[in-house]
Amino acid sequence: MTGLLDYTAGNSFLHKLNPLTKLILAFVLCASCFIASNVLAVLGIIALNLCMSALGGIIKRSLRVLLSLAKLSLVLFIVQIFFVREGEVLLRLPLNIYITDKGLLFSLLFVCRLIAAAMPLTLMLSVTQMGDISNVLSRYFRIPYKYTFVLTTAMRFIPIFSAEMAGIIEAQIARGVDFDTKNFFKKLRLLLPLCVPLLISSVRRIEGGAISAELRGFNYRTPASGCKRYPFGLRDIGALAFCALAAVIAAVV
Repeated sequence: MTGLLDYTAGNSFLHKLNPLTKLILAFVLCASCFIASNVLAVLGIIALNLCMSALGGIIKRSLRVLLSLAKLSLVLFIVQIFFVREGEVLLRLPLNIYITDKGLLFSLLFVCRLIAAAMPLTLMLSVTQMGDISNVLSRYFRIPYKYTFVLTTAMRFIPIFSAEMAGIIEAQIARGVDFDTKNFFKKLRLLLPLCVPLLISSVRRIEGGAISAELRGFNYRTPASGCKRYPFGLRDIGALAFCALAAVIAAVV
C-alpha cells in the first residue's frame, strides 16, 4: 500500500498537466475554501476534489485521506462547538455548557474548510513527481534550489520514516510488547523509546543522501541546470480557466 504523499504513475489528464498548473490549481482550490462563506460551497469543493481524484485514478487514496481528515475534524468539531457563545441556544448542558446555532454553523464550516483545504495538496502530490515540483519552484518562482530540495526531500522522507516506524513497532510486537492497549498514556510511553532507533536510522539516511548529493555536484546547481522543460498547452489553459471559475463561484456563493 502506497503512502498518502507518494507519487502515483499514470497517463490521465491531471498527470499531463504542467506542474506549475497543478500548483496553481491546488493553491486556488485551497484559497477558495476560505473565500467561500457557505458550507454547501465548501462541500462542493470537497466533491470537486473527489471528482478530480477519480479523473486522476487515485480515488481510493482520496477517500482514505477524506476518512482520516474526517476523524481529526470530528474531534476539532466537538471541541470548537463549545467555544462559540454567540447566537440562539440549541442545547444546554450542565456546568454552563451550551451549543448555539452560530457555534454549530461555525464549527461545521471550520472542519469542512480543513478537509477541503488539505485534499488538493494530496491530489497534487499524487500526480506530480517531486523532481518536477522542485524544478518548477526553482525555475518559475526563483526559489534557490537548496530550499526546494530540502522541501521535496522532507516530503519524500515522510512515507519512508512512517514505514520504518511501522517496521520497528512490528519488531517490538514480535518481542511481546503490547501496542494494542487502548490507554493513550501507556501507548505513548511505549512509543517514545522507539524514537531513538528511528532518529539514528534517519541520521544515517540523511548523511548518505548528503554525500550522494555532494558527489553529484549539488553545490554547483543553478535554475538553468535542469534539462527538463515544461511547456504550456491547451489543457493547461483550460485548467487555469477552471481555477478562475471555481474561485469566482466560491466568492459569489
